[in-house]
Amino acid sequence: MAHTPKINDVAARAGVTVTTVSRFLNKRGYMSEATRKNIERAMEELGYVPNEIARSLYRQKSNIIGLIIPTASHPFFGEMTSSIEKYAYEAGYRILLCNSRMDKDKERGYIEMLRRNKVDGIIMASHTLEVDEYRNLGMSIVTMDRKIGDNIPYVTSDNYRGGYLATRHLLDRGCRKLAYFSGNLSLDLFPNKRCEAFLAETKAAGVESIVIQTGLDVFDFSQYKTIVNELFEKHPDVDGAFVSDIEAAHVFQACARLGKRVPQDVKVVGYDDISIASLLVPCLTTVHQPIDEMAKKAVDILLAEIAGAPVQIANVMPVSLVEREST
Repeated sequence: MAHTPKINDVAARAGVTVTTVSRFLNKRGYMSEATRKNIERAMEELGYVPNEIARSLYRQKSNIIGLIIPTASHPFFGEMTSSIEKYAYEAGYRILLCNSRMDKDKERGYIEMLRRNKVDGIIMASHTLEVDEYRNLGMSIVTMDRKIGDNIPYVTSDNYRGGYLATRHLLDRGCRKLAYFSGNLSLDLFPNKRCEAFLAETKAAGVESIVIQTGLDVFDFSQYKTIVNELFEKHPDVDGAFVSDIEAAHVFQACARLGKRVPQDVKVVGYDDISIASLLVPCLTTVHQPIDEMAKKAVDILLAEIAGAPVQIANVMPVSLVEREST
């Protein structure tokens, strides 16, 4: 059986002490460039791979961040994950990605796994558990789109403003029967403020409004087609729709099948401004959610928490309306 190189092998090859190699691995104290290069060369020649768990115990720091999301298959979370990984890596951290699929047991299991692996903190973008389970984690945490405690920082976009911009735009374009596709309104999540704004604006304008809730798993794409079909079957005179960018694609398909033209017969406004929004035909008018900036803010806050620095609890990012061809 081949011998697995250990730290003392590296020390012997480099002509230094084990303590010196340990200081090199943990980036502690001064070291000459010549010594550094000797150790690097010895590690490469021996094929030595540092024991990350042992190093993290020594430093009391793993330089790993846990990221729990509902689903990696949704473009919004794909883009957000990519940005979080980028900013974490630039700061010297790596990401351990957990895909909860809106399953309480799965999410709870991932949290326990992250604790066992001594991650330095967690960015939580999946919210299936009761808030007390998050509050009692005993580690640095930042949540996305949900407030779970007065002392736990969160990052979100200005959802009420986004709902206002989308609804106001449809009304200004002459729509008189509007539909809004909502996530489950029983959950206390910031995106539900879009619905509050939608209802307030349609009521103020005196126009008919319809709110359609998805199932508990709002990211289950298979339900979108059914929901859109039922909307137009029950309300064929709907002339404006406020939906997520992904749902907008299903609205476009249904309109094409029913002979309805977008935007002449049905005007559509999305939310998120993910990359597909500008690729749909017609290009989608949507509320731009600053995904990259939100990701950077979450990483910056978590790293400040880990370092013991004071952080701002409420972090609400501005949104804007991007007008394209669907309205």
